[in-house]
Amino acid sequence: MSNFRPSGISLPTVVKNLLIINGLCYLANVVLESRFNISLNELCGLYYPESHYFKPFQLVTHVFMHGSFMHLFFNMFSLWMFGSVLENYWGPKRFFIYYFVTALGAAFLHTGVNAYEVNKIKTEVAAYQSNPSYDAFISFQNKDIGLSENEGFQQFIQEWHMQKDNPMFIKNSLEIADAIVQRKMNVPTVGASGAVFGLLLAFGMLFPNTELIMLFFPIPVKAKYFVMIYGAMELFQGISNNPSDNVAHFAHLGGMLFGFILIKYWNKKRKDMFY
Repeated sequence: MSNFRPSGISLPTVVKNLLIINGLCYLANVVLESRFNISLNELCGLYYPESHYFKPFQLVTHVFMHGSFMHLFFNMFSLWMFGSVLENYWGPKRFFIYYFVTALGAAFLHTGVNAYEVNKIKTEVAAYQSNPSYDAFISFQNKDIGLSENEGFQQFIQEWHMQKDNPMFIKNSLEIADAIVQRKMNVPTVGASGAVFGLLLAFGMLFPNTELIMLFFPIPVKAKYFVMIYGAMELFQGISNNPSDNVAHFAHLGGMLFGFILIKYWNKKRKDMFY
């Protein structure tokens, strides 16, 4: 099918239940944080496998957690918009499989990119720890993301500059270097964005000529071009690695990549033979 015209509002079973679960998880996190200082995002978010916070169940639970109401809103709006069409087209079983395959694919690619970045940081930390000094630390910290923006860190640098031979600063700098690695591994990833980008990719492949008019982009764009543009933007932003950007762009690309692979696989099989 190359085009699609919606005949009315439809809320199929899997999409409806995903909307409910995501909404309840967000509300539970808000209530627990405000009343008991318990963060479900920290408990259920996906951590780097070497982190002592990592638990295998987070591969699934992180998909239902969101960092803010707007994060939740845009993901759920996209789930309703694209997911309803796809579930009505595929049926609930195939849609359920696709949704979670793309969610896991997003997590795997994101973790793979994190592994590259963590190993790079570990190498830089090990090089500094083998020969620590004020000048070496200045060179080292310039490679770290976000350190130079911390006021306390800047004060530490200024004080060390005045006492370069003080061994206390060497000791503290070694602790900071180790903390950099831990910080990279101990930031949780939350959200259904990877699966949502998988849905966007599927919609663009199944209904490429359908014209989309997004909330903040009131110009009709065919789905196939919208997917290409969005994918290219995510790749550019992911490679740019902006220090102030806390979006997991490679998770989005992972959802699209695994969705593409799964759809291509299904296309080689007879639909009635898949199950």
